[in-house]
Amino acid sequence: MDVNVVPLMNKDSLEMTDRDRVLLLGMVRAILKENAPIVITHGTDTMVQSVLFLERALPDLNVPIAMTGAMTPLGFEGTDGLQNLTESLFAVRLLKSGIYVAMNGQHFPIAHVRKVLGRLVWSERGPL
Repeated sequence: MDVNVVPLMNKDSLEMTDRDRVLLLGMVRAILKENAPIVITHGTDTMVQSVLFLERALPDLNVPIAMTGAMTPLGFEGTDGLQNLTESLFAVRLLKSGIYVAMNGQHFPIAHVRKVLGRLVWSERGPL
C-alpha cells in the first residue's frame, strides 16, 4: 500500500479550536480529490468533536475516513498508538464510505462514539 503522510499540526487536542478544525477540513477536502481513503491521527480528548465537525461538513463522502489516536500516548510504556494506526490503515481498506473512529481493534461510526472514563466506546446514545 502506498501511504502519503501530510503533517498538518502538532498540538494537544485540548488546545484545538474550531479554526484548527477548519484547517483540518481544508486538508481533508484537498486529499479527497485523490479519491483515496484517509486516516487522521488526533488526540482523544477532543477527537469526537473533530469527527462530528468533519461529518457535518462532508455529508457525501465517496471514501472512508478513520480518525485514530492513543489512550496512552506514544513514548509511554504500553502505548496503543502504533497498533491503532496500523489497524486504521487496514480498516479504511475495508470500510464503506463514511467517517469512523478506529481504535482498540474496533471501528465505530461517529454516531455511536462516546468518551467514557478516559476511553472511546460504542454507545447507542451517541456522542456526549
